[in-house]
Amino acid sequence: MRALLLVSTLLAAPAFAETVTLAPQTVTEWKPVYGRVEAKETVPARARIGGTVTELSVTEGDLVEAGQAIARVHDDKISFQIAALDAQIEALDAQLATAQTELERGEALVERGVATVQRLDQLRTSVDVTRGQIAATRAQRAVIEQQAAEGQVLAPAAGRVLTVPVTKGAVILPGEPIATVGGGGFFLRLAIPERHAGTLSEGAELRIATDSGEVGGRIAKLYPQIENGRVIADVDVEGLDTAYVGLRLLVTLPVGSREALLVPAGAVETRGGIDFVRLDGGSERAVVLGEPVTRDGTAFVEILTGLAAGDKVVAP
Repeated sequence: MRALLLVSTLLAAPAFAETVTLAPQTVTEWKPVYGRVEAKETVPARARIGGTVTELSVTEGDLVEAGQAIARVHDDKISFQIAALDAQIEALDAQLATAQTELERGEALVERGVATVQRLDQLRTSVDVTRGQIAATRAQRAVIEQQAAEGQVLAPAAGRVLTVPVTKGAVILPGEPIATVGGGGFFLRLAIPERHAGTLSEGAELRIATDSGEVGGRIAKLYPQIENGRVIADVDVEGLDTAYVGLRLLVTLPVGSREALLVPAGAVETRGGIDFVRLDGGSERAVVLGEPVTRDGTAFVEILTGLAAGDKVVAP
């Protein structure tokens, strides 16, 4: 009978047990909020001329490079203006040819003393004026050609196409957006109640819940203007999923700290729905547990009631 009691006592005692003296420890308080996936730069790709959208090569969700052609706007009036200027240049070329012929004839007459030098100067001026008119008309034509080239709409930055508010065949005005491109990387934008503004700081670490598990992040920027009673903050996250811009993710951020009693999670035993902790000396205490806490890879649990600072807990 004595041998059986000894065996039962050995089985009930924890193997390689150690004693932990409880002392208040600082615990970070975390607050769950939702953040939205946003692009750091949201730039509209605008049409520089008005006209009809004849080509549209992107749709929502497409990835584009900076300078990539995404659409073309055509204005029929430009081709008519170029044709009119070409006709003016042809007329001026003919006028220049006539003026040069008159100048050559005048130079011959001056050599024979038939015409005056004043008349010769007039003919030279006529040639110079005609050449100037041709140069001005060609410069005007170059401007119109540049306007035609500006009908090609280019992506203003590398990134993902967020919106395409027009369709092929639509008539648009100068400056109207063809598409909106989100680039420069992506981040989480948070709206945090203003009562927590004093506890936030740039560089603070926080936790983000994703489909693949919990990942870490840090506050990259705090905006000084409070909107609707909330502080706006941007969070950098490694490997953030950017398939859906505007996707809401649960973020847990530090908003303060408090003192708490922590025991190793393995020191808590649950029997009959009640949690017990074994003290040094063999006695047990019923306790009420709080939140789990992980420190340096070790799992702890907060004790709300049942223990006090200085108690010695037996932990496996």
